[in-house]
Amino acid sequence: MIAKDIHDEEKWLAEGIAAIQHNAYFMHRALDDNNLRDSLKYSAMMLSELRTSRLSPHKYYELYMRAFDELRRLEIFFKDESRHGVSIVDLYELVQHAGNILPRLYLLCTVGSVYLRCKDTPVRDVLKDLVEMCRGVQHPIRGLFLRSYLSQVSRDKLPDIGSEYEEADYGSVKDAVEFVLENFSEMNKLWVRLQHQGPGRVKEKKDKERNELRDLVGKNLHVLSQIDGVDLEMYKDTVLPSVLEQVVNCKDELAQFYLMECIIQVFPDEYHLQTLETLLGACPQLQPTVDIKTVLAQLMDRLSNYAASSSEVLPEFLQVEAFTKLSTAISRVIEAQVDMPIVGAIALHVSLLTFTLRVHPDRLDYVDLVLGSCVKKLSGKPKLDDSRATKQVVALLSAPLDKYNDVVTALTLSNYPHVMDHLDNVTNKVMAMVIIQSIMKNNTYISTADKVEVLFELIKGLIMDLDGTSEDEIDEEDFSEEQNSVARLLNMLHNNDPEEMFKIICTVKKHIMSGGPRRLPFTIPSLIFSGLKLIRQLQGQDGDIAGEEEPATPRKIFQILNETIEVLSSVSSPELALRLYLHCAEVCSNLQT
Repeated sequence: MIAKDIHDEEKWLAEGIAAIQHNAYFMHRALDDNNLRDSLKYSAMMLSELRTSRLSPHKYYELYMRAFDELRRLEIFFKDESRHGVSIVDLYELVQHAGNILPRLYLLCTVGSVYLRCKDTPVRDVLKDLVEMCRGVQHPIRGLFLRSYLSQVSRDKLPDIGSEYEEADYGSVKDAVEFVLENFSEMNKLWVRLQHQGPGRVKEKKDKERNELRDLVGKNLHVLSQIDGVDLEMYKDTVLPSVLEQVVNCKDELAQFYLMECIIQVFPDEYHLQTLETLLGACPQLQPTVDIKTVLAQLMDRLSNYAASSSEVLPEFLQVEAFTKLSTAISRVIEAQVDMPIVGAIALHVSLLTFTLRVHPDRLDYVDLVLGSCVKKLSGKPKLDDSRATKQVVALLSAPLDKYNDVVTALTLSNYPHVMDHLDNVTNKVMAMVIIQSIMKNNTYISTADKVEVLFELIKGLIMDLDGTSEDEIDEEDFSEEQNSVARLLNMLHNNDPEEMFKIICTVKKHIMSGGPRRLPFTIPSLIFSGLKLIRQLQGQDGDIAGEEEPATPRKIFQILNETIEVLSSVSSPELALRLYLHCAEVCSNLQT
């Protein structure tokens, strides 16, 4: 059946093209003879082929383009009054007597494009007449292509600043904008109606056909963006509110998504920044099925690039409170779309965090707010088991590390560990390895006990067995690699102040001792050597350090090291424990007394 339909459509297209060529041949002869009557007759017969309802949008486009090429030659003929001997005003009236409405309106638009060039009638009147007359065709496909033709033949004749068509009594930028907005509104209505065209067709096929025609509608917004007279004030007061009203009211998923993309892509970044509240205000009003996360991601990406283009524009972002508005809008969208998958909500936070790190890298409070908002969304839910959502959380956590190349910065973010808590055990360990690798790669030293505490909370998936983790599930080779990474990490925990270094050692001991007998042989040696290094540093100092409740004395450190090695000797690692005792004894014997 499908093969037969395709064959029939190809046949109908071929017949339509042949008929256009046949009538175009006689139209050309009439044009060469400067015969107005016959040229109108055969051009109307040629355009009658566009009345077909048997072609899909893709095939209809091919037919339309054949007719469009011929109309360009007809327009040239209409321009030359000396050839046909009829004034353009009379010609405008004459073509309205064509028999069928579709050929009549194509001819009217063609003559109208010439009529706009003369100044016998205000351009606003001609534009209004043309856009209103096109209401006569309500078939979605035929109407879309007719209005697309009207837009194409009139776009270079619209009143604009500095153009020959702009005069106080003849036409203004306002008239041009009203014309394009009206044409856009009518085209969008036809495009939305196309989903109901034809009986019994599946939604996927209709959506595919509509996608093939979406550029016809979007070109109107492109025309608006090219009008020089559309400054920020007119865009803010007229253009954007009108376009958004049409977007929201059409209540069509496909149209809303595409048109929001168009708005973001075709208008200047400065306009988006200055109208951010209006644009974002429309987002929660869209259909729940609209992929709003992609729309907002595109907007934030454009604004990020705008901010990166020049340091001079950064004050604008602060002035309009861009971060606050974006953050509020994302929260409202998530609340409005109650059925939004968790992956979509996390993806929105990833986009917002990316924007924040690019535009406000010095505002760690903004970064923490984004993480906190994500935690709020994840709270009350079980650990993620959706691979796509997990991937987004990893992207969220990796963004600050990639931006700052400094894990210490991430350690100052209070919500960072809370986000990690929502990862499954396997991914938690992967993220912990990413953190350790970042520290080693950037040669970052963690220099306070408080930060060490936060760090070990982040990498606890490597330090201890998390709930639900079975030892049988752990690959021995992977386990050894992970624990060796933790051991190397201990060498990056350092402070030249003995007291702070002593606190760091105590903090590390508290965490690694909870790791179980399998981990201790990997991690305890690094802790012991850090302690011995501190003892050598203290060598020669007398007694306690005044004013400290827990002085970092060699005696105190040896006591801690002895307790640690004693635990190791009791977990089937007596040989390793003996070697560590000997190292401690060697250092002790070298101490000055």
